[in-house]
Amino acid sequence: MGYKMKSDVMSLIHEMKPSIKKSLPKEVHGVTLDDGTIVINNKLSPVQQKIAESHERVHREQILRKDLSYDEDYVYWKNKKYPRKGMREGFPKLAWEAEAYAKQKKK
Repeated sequence: MGYKMKSDVMSLIHEMKPSIKKSLPKEVHGVTLDDGTIVINNKLSPVQQKIAESHERVHREQILRKDLSYDEDYVYWKNKKYPRKGMREGFPKLAWEAEAYAKQKKK
């Protein structure tokens, strides 16, 4: 059986990035940074941490595909610009969140 190697070095770097557990605001379960680092709220239960990590891995994949990026003021999704001011970040009906919620582990 064959194995297909990834040719994109950045993909490998992103996949190998460790997750960091640290204190985050109560309403924030996890964050994926632009460099592929995943930060998980250490106040969550172990099960919640696993779910949050699987959700954030989807965002890491979206960033790698260049579908998702963000800065202080905007979220960029598939070449569209969404202002962060007033945005309910993490809301399941946002396109990038809908994909993450659909693909995250449930337990």
